[in-house]
Amino acid sequence: MGMQHRVLAAPMKAALRLLYPPQCLSCGDPVATGQAQLCTKCWPDAKFIQGCACNSCGAPLPGQTDTDVICDDCLAIPRPWQAGRAAMVYGGTGRQLILALKHGDRPDLAPHLGRWLAEAAAPLTTGDTIVAPVPLHLRRLLKRKYNQAALLADHVARRHRLLHIPDLLLRGRHTPAQDHRGVLDRFANIAGALQINPRCAGRIAGRPVLLIDDVMTSGATLAAATQVLQDAGAGPISVAVLARAVKDD
Repeated sequence: MGMQHRVLAAPMKAALRLLYPPQCLSCGDPVATGQAQLCTKCWPDAKFIQGCACNSCGAPLPGQTDTDVICDDCLAIPRPWQAGRAAMVYGGTGRQLILALKHGDRPDLAPHLGRWLAEAAAPLTTGDTIVAPVPLHLRRLLKRKYNQAALLADHVARRHRLLHIPDLLLRGRHTPAQDHRGVLDRFANIAGALQINPRCAGRIAGRPVLLIDDVMTSGATLAAATQVLQDAGAGPISVAVLARAVKDD
């Protein structure tokens, strides 16, 4: 039966593509079949990070292939994690997609965005890496219905066949949104808000952990999560985000 279903699946998928041609993830316009799934209008505005990037936060840097460089932000604010990667710059099409996933009730975007993130995060993974998302407070989770970071983490873990523990970290204190806060305010706002889930603490001793979030701005939340994991005996810690916010040129 399994083989028969697979034989029937191909023509059925082809028929569905004729009836429902692929649409751009960002604007909904028709697109040619392809992995990017962005139209010719939205694709140029999607700033994927390729070539030289900061080894600590993933921000794009001048150059081509250097892998041991650190950006000015990470020199000014040393990161507690070992390495970091980002799939794209937070702006243009990338910003629209993240806002749709985060606030627009579009969990259907997660498989596609998660694939981009999984490709960026590949250098940070080993066979025993644990994947964990930055958590939401219950109040915010009930409002949004899902944790967008957990959706992305699930696809990263599936792509690399890694253990995903979606509730490894808990947010015990509700924190106001970090938007429009200065760097120091962001770090103060998140201080003490995260903790290890007691039910999972015994699973992470000495294990590498890959932290997943949708956007990195100051890095305050990822730094707090890293510190909590290190205090619980995990390590080394790496971070991967779908998008890195960078200063305008």
